Parts: sequence; C-alpha cells; structure tokens
Amino acid sequence: MPFQDIVFLTEDASHDAAIQLINEEAFGPGRFVRSSERVREQGPHDRHLSFVASDGGEIIASVRMTPISAGSVDGHLLGPLAVRPSHKNLGIGRELVRIALAAAERNGSSAVLLVGDPPYYAPLGFKPTRPGALSMPGPFDTRRLLAACYGDTDAMALEGEIRHRDRKPVEEM
Repeated sequence: MPFQDIVFLTEDASHDAAIQLINEEAFGPGRFVRSSERVREQGPHDRHLSFVASDGGEIIASVRMTPISAGSVDGHLLGPLAVRPSHKNLGIGRELVRIALAAAERNGSSAVLLVGDPPYYAPLGFKPTRPGALSMPGPFDTRRLLAACYGDTDAMALEGEIRHRDRKPVEEM
C-alpha cells in the first residue's frame, strides 16, 4: 500500500516527546501496569530497531523494540505500537511492524515477541507460543503471547522467563 506523504524513520531522541504523547493517547495511564511494560522497565529499548512514521514532519506513529531473552533465546519484545487516531486504519501500524521485523531479523534476532491480538499480528508472521511455557512479570493472557521466529527458532518451543537482556535470569540472582 502506498503511503503518499508518510515517511518511515529510525527512531532517535528527538522523537521521545511525540512518542510519549502517542502512547499516552493510545493506551492511557493503564499502560504502565501491563506485563510487557514490566519487561521494558528492566532496560532500554533499541533505537536502531525502533521506528516512527512522520506525516508532513509530524510524528504520527511509532513502534519500539526491546532486547530480551525468552528463556535461552535472544530476541526482541515489540511494542508499544501506536498510531495517532487521525491516521488509524491506513496500514501505517502494520508497515511499522514489517519494518521493525525486517530490521530485527537483519540484526540477528532469533524471535520477536509481543502480547497482542492474533488476527492483527498473524498476517505479519506472528504465531502463538505454547500457553504457560513463557513467563513475564505480572499477569497476561497467554493466548495473546505471540512470536515471529527466525532461523531454527520455533514459537511453540520457546520456554522460560521473558526478561530484558540486561537483567540476569531469576535463578542467577
């Protein structure tokens, strides 16, 4: 789908305020209690694998990627993905996900995980993980934990704790 005036850019620090506003608008204050957010709080996201969409110089959407380990597999946690209401349902979010997935694969990620709606993410290459095989801080719907895997990695074989790569596994603490 052509995006007439939409430009996709690698995220940089100048985008932080706009991204914060977009996420606040999309998810409200409840976003801070989500399991995915608990993982993101453990360390920084990877700006080289995080992207924004700009329309006429205004940042209107973003997706971030956080380096994680899912048990013994190194990968990334996708999200938050958010699009301003004025630009929803145009395919911008899906394009941001495609760009982020391609970047993660090029950079050697074995898997990209997220907690999201299967009907939205399945066409982008995400598959279900085995319910109960992966854990995250706090409660989450295991049926919504999805993975896009590369190489020999299989979504159903992933198991263990999902944590920021900068944080040691619980058994080593």
